[in-house]
Amino acid sequence: MSNPRLIRFNKPFDVLPQFTDRGTDTPRRTLSEFIDLPGLYPAGRLDRDSEGLMLLTSDGKLQARISDPRHKLEKTYWVQVEGLPDATALDQLAKGVELKDGLTRPAKAKRIDTPPDLWPRDPPIRLRKTVPDCWIELTLTEGRNRQVRRMVAAVGHPCLRLIRARIGIWSLKDLPPGNWQPAAMPDDSRPVTGRVPLDMAQSKKKTRRRKAGQHRSRS
Repeated sequence: MSNPRLIRFNKPFDVLPQFTDRGTDTPRRTLSEFIDLPGLYPAGRLDRDSEGLMLLTSDGKLQARISDPRHKLEKTYWVQVEGLPDATALDQLAKGVELKDGLTRPAKAKRIDTPPDLWPRDPPIRLRKTVPDCWIELTLTEGRNRQVRRMVAAVGHPCLRLIRARIGIWSLKDLPPGNWQPAAMPDDSRPVTGRVPLDMAQSKKKTRRRKAGQHRSRS
C-alpha cells in the first residue's frame, strides 16, 4: 500500500515540528517518534511548546499553498490565558495588535468554553490559585514567530497553553495527541480556506487584463 499524500497529525507538547534534531547535544523529541512515512514533509511549523494540528504532505504545490503566507490561509488556535479578557481586549486582538515587528492583520477572537474532549497536557501547566484563567479562540491569516503568544500578552493576558485546532479546511476533530490520520487532498480548482487560491486569483487577473485589452482594441 502506498503512503498517503496528506496526513493530519496532533503534535504533542515538547515535540519539535521536524523529523531530526541537530540543535543541541541533548536529543529532543521529533516527529520521527510518531510518523514513519517516507516522503512526507511538514506544511508549516508549530512551536515545540505548542500542541495540535500539523499537516504533512508529499505534494510540493500543496505544501506551498498551506505554508506560504501570501495565501493568507486561516489558522484557528485555542488559547488558554491568564485572566478573563473583556470585550476591549478581544476587540484589540480582532482589529490588530501592535507588536515589535508591526501591526498584526485583522483576526477573529472570542471567548470559548474549555474545548471538548481536551486531553491533559504533559507536563501540566502551572496555574496560580489567585489568578483566574479562561480559553479564547483566535483565527489568524498570518504566521509570525510566536505570534499568538505575543498577541495575547500584548493585551494583558499571558498564554498558558496553545493548541492549533484548524488549518484551512482541515481540523483537529477528535484526533488524539501523538496520532496521525490520512486527510483528503483538496481539489486543485478550489481554495483550501474559503478564499480564492493565489494561482486562481492570478489567473482571474490575467483574464480581466486580456478582456480589457480586447475591449480597447475594439474601441
